[in-house]
Amino acid sequence: MRRWAWVLLACLPAAAEKQKLTEEERLMLIRGLMAETAKAKVMIPRSKKPLAVDEKGGWDKTLWEAASKEFGPAARVGELVTVTKVEIKDDRVELELNNGLKSGRTWRDRVQVGVGNSTAPIGRSDAQASAGSNIAVVFAAKVTTLEVADVKRILAPVMDFDKRTVTENYMENIPAPIRKAIQDKRVIEGMDKDQVMAAVGRPLRKERQTVDGSDFEDWMYGRAPGKLTFVTFEGNKVVKVKELYAGLGGSTAADLPVQE
Repeated sequence: MRRWAWVLLACLPAAAEKQKLTEEERLMLIRGLMAETAKAKVMIPRSKKPLAVDEKGGWDKTLWEAASKEFGPAARVGELVTVTKVEIKDDRVELELNNGLKSGRTWRDRVQVGVGNSTAPIGRSDAQASAGSNIAVVFAAKVTTLEVADVKRILAPVMDFDKRTVTENYMENIPAPIRKAIQDKRVIEGMDKDQVMAAVGRPLRKERQTVDGSDFEDWMYGRAPGKLTFVTFEGNKVVKVKELYAGLGGSTAADLPVQE
C-alpha cells in the first residue's frame, strides 16, 4: 500500500505539469489575440491597472465606473478597440487596448545635453500620450488549456470580437491581395493607413518628412533585438515596406525576405 502511495505521489507533479500551457499554446494565444479588433459593448474606462473580468464574464461595475470618472473612457459603446499587447501570467491573460494608458513622456524628455549655452533634449519632443486601457481575464486557478476562442467568449459581455458587420463589409470591398495581407497580419504596398492598422495594429513610432514637396510618413514596428518593420506612406498609401533584424547594440542584418 505504501509503495503504491509513493508511486501516486510521484506522478502528481507530472500530471500537474501537463495541465500548464505549453510554449506553443502560449504563442498561439498571443498571435491569435494580438492586433485583434473588437467593438465595445459597454463603456471601457481608461486604466493603467488591468481591469478584471472573471472567467464567467463578470466584472466589477462600481470599480469600472470609478476608473471612468478618474481617467475618462477609452472606448464608448459601439467604438472599436485594438489589442496592442498580450501577456499571459499564472492566473490571467492581460490585454492592452489601444496602447494602454501612458503619459507619452519619459525621463528622457526632461534631460538636456549640449555644449556651452546651447542645449537640446535627448528625448522626443513629439511624444504623444495614449488613451487606451488594460483588461485582464482572471481565472480562479492557474491558466491551463486555453484557446483564443475561449478568451473572446469570456470577454463577450464587454467586447464583441465576432459581430463586426461594418468591418466585414469593409473587408469584402477591398482588393483580394490586401484582404489576404490583413488576414495574414502583414503589410504590403498599396495599403492605406486604416488597412495597415487592421493588419498589424498601431505603430511603435511615427516620423514625418517632406521631400521635394511630397509628404512622407514612416511607421515603425518592433524592438531590438528582433525584427523591425518600417512602413513608408506617401500621403495615405504605403509606398515601401522594409524589414530587417536588429541585434543587441543596434547592429542590423540584411533585409528579411518578403513574404509572398
